[in-house]
Amino acid sequence: MIRTVRTLFSPERRILSLVIAILLVSMFTAFGTGFWLLFRLVYIIAIAVPLAWLLVWWNTRDIDADVDRKTSRAQVGQDAQEIIEVRNRSFLPKVWLEVEDPSDLPGHRSKRVVIIPPRRSRNWIVNTPLRRRGLFDWGPLRVTASDPFGLFRRVRLVGGQQQILVYPPVVDLPHFQAPPANLPGEGRFRRRTHYVTPNASGVREYAPGDAFNRIHWKSTARTGEMMVKTFELDPASDIWIVIDLERRVNAGREDDSTEEYGVRIAASIARHYVVGNRPVGLMTFGRDLSVLEPERGQQQLTRILESLATANAVGDAPLGNLLMEEQRRFGRHTTLVVITSSTDDSWLTAVQSLTQRGVRAAVVLIDPSTFGDTRSPLLLFGQLTASDILTYVVRRGDDLGLALSPTSSGVNAWRA
Repeated sequence: MIRTVRTLFSPERRILSLVIAILLVSMFTAFGTGFWLLFRLVYIIAIAVPLAWLLVWWNTRDIDADVDRKTSRAQVGQDAQEIIEVRNRSFLPKVWLEVEDPSDLPGHRSKRVVIIPPRRSRNWIVNTPLRRRGLFDWGPLRVTASDPFGLFRRVRLVGGQQQILVYPPVVDLPHFQAPPANLPGEGRFRRRTHYVTPNASGVREYAPGDAFNRIHWKSTARTGEMMVKTFELDPASDIWIVIDLERRVNAGREDDSTEEYGVRIAASIARHYVVGNRPVGLMTFGRDLSVLEPERGQQQLTRILESLATANAVGDAPLGNLLMEEQRRFGRHTTLVVITSSTDDSWLTAVQSLTQRGVRAAVVLIDPSTFGDTRSPLLLFGQLTASDILTYVVRRGDDLGLALSPTSSGVNAWRA
C-alpha cells in the first residue's frame, strides 16, 4: 500500500495523480449536486486520459534506433563523437519523441526532442569535448514518448552499454632531464630486439610476419632462401616512473589537485622518453599495486596512458614503503623518477638508499600549499638538494614545459 502511494505521488506521476484526484472529486460532487458543468469535466477527463495513454503507446511502436559511437579511446582535449539515428516504420508521424544517449562523461549533452514523419528517419551527430580522464559509460540509448499534458511517459532502451577510456593530457617537455644511469659496457654490449635499429647484427631465415624492409637481399641471392636482418639495441638505462597515489598526501579537488597534476606529469615524462626510444616503466599504488615493466615503443606508451587514465589517489601505502618493497626492480641500470606531493621526509630515506646502490634519481615535487593545503615542501626541498638529488618543483598553474626544465631545478627553483 505504501509503495503504491509513493508511486502515485512520485515526480513522474504527480500530474496524473492530480488529474485522477480531480476526476474523482468532480464525479462525487456531480452526482451529489447534479451540477451539469462538473459532469462535462468528468467526461472530458475520462476521454482525455485514455487518449493520452494511447498516444504515448503509439509513439513508441514501430520505432528503430541506432547509435554509432565512433570513439572508444581518446585523450583529454579531443572530442568523443557519436551518430544517433531514429527511424519511423509507421504510416503515421511520431511526435514529441525525446532521444538521449546517457553518459557520465562530464559535459555530455545528447538529449533531443524530434518529430519523425511517416516512413522517414532522423539522424544527428553529437560531439562531446573530453575534459577529464577516466573510464566512462555510454548508453543504452533511451527513447522516451510523452503526451502534451505530461500524464504518461514510456521509455524504450535501445542497444547496449559501451565504455570510453579517456587518456590524461600530455605536454611537450623538450628540456626535461634526469640523471643518466651508469651502465657498464655502454657502447659495446647490445641486446637483441624486434625493432629496426641502426645496429644490424646478422641475418636469419625469413619467418612469417617479418617486414619486407628487413630482407637482406645479398644474403637471399647468395643462399637462394629468403633471409632477413637481425638488430640489436644500444644499452640504455631503464626509466622507472613512480607516482605517489597515497590518499593522505593528495590536496585539491578534481582538475585542480595534486593527483591530476601528478598523472599529467607522469604521462608527459613517459611520452618524452618513449619518443626518445628509451625503455620506460610505471609503478603506482592506488587501489592496488600496478607495475608496467620498462619497454620501448608506442604500445608501451599506450599501456602507460591506460594505467594512468584510471589512477586515483586512494592508496594507503606510503611512498617510502612502496620504494623499499619494490627495490629489487631498481639497479645500477635504472633511472628513477619519483612524482609526489608528500612533504614527509620518510620516503627520502628510501630514495637515498637506492642512490647509494647506484640508482640515479630525480624527484618532481608538487607543492601542496598551492592547492589549498597547509603543508609546505620547503624543508623537504632543502633535504633533497643537500642529498644532491635533482628536484623539480611544480606549483598550481605552472607551465609544465617550463617547470620541468633544468633552469627550474636546483636551489633557484624555489620561490617563496
